[in-house]
Amino acid sequence: MMSSATSRSSLPSGLAVLTTFPDVLFIPELIFGGLVWILIAASKVLYPIVLGWVMFVSVFCFVMTATLLFLYMCGAHGGSSSWVTLDAICQVTAALFYLSAAVLEAYYTILRSADLTLSWLWTIYQENIAAVVFAFVATLLYVIHQIYSLRRWKSS
Repeated sequence: MMSSATSRSSLPSGLAVLTTFPDVLFIPELIFGGLVWILIAASKVLYPIVLGWVMFVSVFCFVMTATLLFLYMCGAHGGSSSWVTLDAICQVTAALFYLSAAVLEAYYTILRSADLTLSWLWTIYQENIAAVVFAFVATLLYVIHQIYSLRRWKSS
């Protein structure tokens, strides 16, 4: 049974990270963030500034999430309340970054829909649609994680 973030104000250690809510969200965040990363990397770049931001966000959040998961599993936080604050800051940052990246990727995809007269662009367009969907799923995961991390921070 998963324990609630409100009943406990400290961060879990070891395998408890994978059974404690909201920390269990690290796994789907890594999966959907990785999918965004792969799809953007495979995409043809017509607007480098837009896709550059989306790529930065997906890589940054993937590395940040993987690092936090590893550190929590190793127990590097030692039960310190400053890590609860760091966790809340990281989740807020990731949620805001992913929201901006998802909106930009959606806008970019809408712009690309005008180019669909060329048949080879259809596959790239489908990859962009998938990236938009996965980016919004990642945004939702980070927002949920953010809410519960802020609740944990407030109660610590």
